[in-house]
Amino acid sequence: MRLYSNIIVVVLYIIVMGYLAYRGRRGGGKASGSMIAKRGVLSLAYGGNVIGAAAIIGFGGAAALFGFSLLWLCLLSILLGIFIAFVFFGARTRRMGIALHAQSFPEMLGERYQSRFIQGFAGMVVFAFIPLFGAAILIGVARLIEVSFHVPYLTGLLAFSLFVVIFIVIGGLTEVWYVDTAHGLVVFAMLAILCFWTYHLLGGIVPAHQALTAIAPLVPERLAEAGHEGWTAGLRWGSPLWWIAWSSLIYGVGIGTLVQPPLVARFLTASSERELDRAVLVGGVFMLVVMGVSLTVGPLTNILFAQRLGEISIAVAGGNTDKIIPLYVDRVMPWWFGPLFLVGVLSASLAALRLLFRVGGASLGKDFYGKAMGFDRGGEGFPTTVGITFTIVATVLWGLVLPPGVIARATAFFFGLCAAAFLSLYCLGLYWKGVTRAGGIASMVGGIGMSFLWMIFFHGQESAILGICQVLFGTASLVADFPPTSWAWRLQYVDPVVVALPVSFALCVVVSRKTRKLPKKHLARCFKDIKR
Repeated sequence: MRLYSNIIVVVLYIIVMGYLAYRGRRGGGKASGSMIAKRGVLSLAYGGNVIGAAAIIGFGGAAALFGFSLLWLCLLSILLGIFIAFVFFGARTRRMGIALHAQSFPEMLGERYQSRFIQGFAGMVVFAFIPLFGAAILIGVARLIEVSFHVPYLTGLLAFSLFVVIFIVIGGLTEVWYVDTAHGLVVFAMLAILCFWTYHLLGGIVPAHQALTAIAPLVPERLAEAGHEGWTAGLRWGSPLWWIAWSSLIYGVGIGTLVQPPLVARFLTASSERELDRAVLVGGVFMLVVMGVSLTVGPLTNILFAQRLGEISIAVAGGNTDKIIPLYVDRVMPWWFGPLFLVGVLSASLAALRLLFRVGGASLGKDFYGKAMGFDRGGEGFPTTVGITFTIVATVLWGLVLPPGVIARATAFFFGLCAAAFLSLYCLGLYWKGVTRAGGIASMVGGIGMSFLWMIFFHGQESAILGICQVLFGTASLVADFPPTSWAWRLQYVDPVVVALPVSFALCVVVSRKTRKLPKKHLARCFKDIKR
């Protein structure tokens, strides 16, 4: 019954989406430029389609492993990704973008600092690494298809990739506001039901949390030694798991929400500032549901799996956190919820990937090839199409090679890298006229450089895979051989963004104070509509 209902609903979904894509292509016309935002509730669609697509499966599974500690990420996403981003960055970004005629994030940075290098370098960074975030979303859908239809992971990955490509070919990349808003509402309803039904199965909120506290002895010994003290007790301060959760998943993703290229692009192309103001309340509520439910239900799955299957979630999923939520929906939730969950995740992921592909294509075709390389005489259409194609191919390839349980880590990597590279020159560029071109370049290159130096020589997760430190110094990480109780040994679990972001800000300020200022006429143009 469950399998057949999933098949019927997905077939109907494909037919409906194909029809809407065809209508959108025929009736929507061509977008002006490569970055066009919807004229609806801005952050509703952003939260549901980009962050939600990665949060539902990837971060829900990570929360099943780490516990309620990850709920701090929900708070940071609302505080930084919605309130700070929209209230303090949104209007200023839009006004400056209009003054500079900028439609993409790299283009705005390049025009703000009068630097083709900044625009081209930023474009290449976005183009090079946005497929990694896209792959995280793609993997989540592939894992869901694998569990829901009992097919191999590779089949699910290639099937959804083919569906996305066909949808783009039929309907293009232009967004239809009512379709994407409907997608967001489906995700909202799906998560509300998921949360309600989970607490219903456990007898209510208080009994559910008491039961989760009671199964703390089921924490595997390896995790307990690494700092896991139970799903409600939190992680032991300073332990390896504490550093992984707080520096990568909470701090890295939380601070990275401020400077996501798709979000900044939507600031730049928003129809009005009133739209940005309305988005704060709606986006905050929506983010609370998307992130909050995912991070709450994740830990609670341990109780139901333990009661019904005799194992906690990570054991049921065979060590793969990306399969925990799909398995929970398939084995615990009622049969009628499975099709709704499929449609919600497919909708959010399809809209998110379409947005990411457009951003990646514009970053290569317009920002790097057109502006930085100076080949913009023939128009940006063909180079952007080539960039979109490369972004799609790179996303699928990453989905094929990345290891299991990678969604949350890949998302944290991309968000942290964006923060280290762009946050300082973006934030200071909106508020401080004293930032110079040299300061912006030093900040961006220094942030990226410090991130990769930390990955190569200190952060154990990447340094062991890359092997450069092993070849040069005979050890997987420069701090791996220190005594396990020392602060130096714990550095291998500290995310690169913790070190790279302060370095980036320091370089921006110090170099700007020592180098020539931008022309006053240009600064007057940048800030002509910014009075406060």
